[in-house]
Amino acid sequence: MLEQCTYNYAIIRVVPRVEREEFVNVGVILSCPAKEFLEARIEFDEDRLLALEPKIDLETVRTHLDTFVAICGGGPQAGPIGALPQRDRFHWLVAPRSTVIQVSAVHVGRCTDPEIALTHLLTKMVSTGRDNDSLVGADDGIKPEA
Repeated sequence: MLEQCTYNYAIIRVVPRVEREEFVNVGVILSCPAKEFLEARIEFDEDRLLALEPKIDLETVRTHLDTFVAICGGGPQAGPIGALPQRDRFHWLVAPRSTVIQVSAVHVGRCTDPEIALTHLLTKMVSTGRDNDSLVGADDGIKPEA
């Protein structure tokens, strides 16, 4: 049996009008230190966002979401934050903020493969137009923490 490891994740949200507190889930950040894994995946449904705020600057939103992905990857292209260790970059990305791009509270789970866990979370928490309850079988190696 494959060894389970603990991971932390947060949902990336776009909050077009902060004062209204309405948001659209657009991505997931997942950190699994045991596997030296940090990645953000974005699935940006522009139509859903435009339904909340028709005047939002989609190009600016895309640019900021791309920054999340770059920071997870690290390196010079991610600016000064990209030079930090993975865990520090994760904590910087999930820090509370009151801007148009926000993240949920950090949650924890266990998995055998963080790539599979990230795909599962993106499908379940962000993707639209699918029967999300039937996407992952009992042997996917993903266990939410109680």
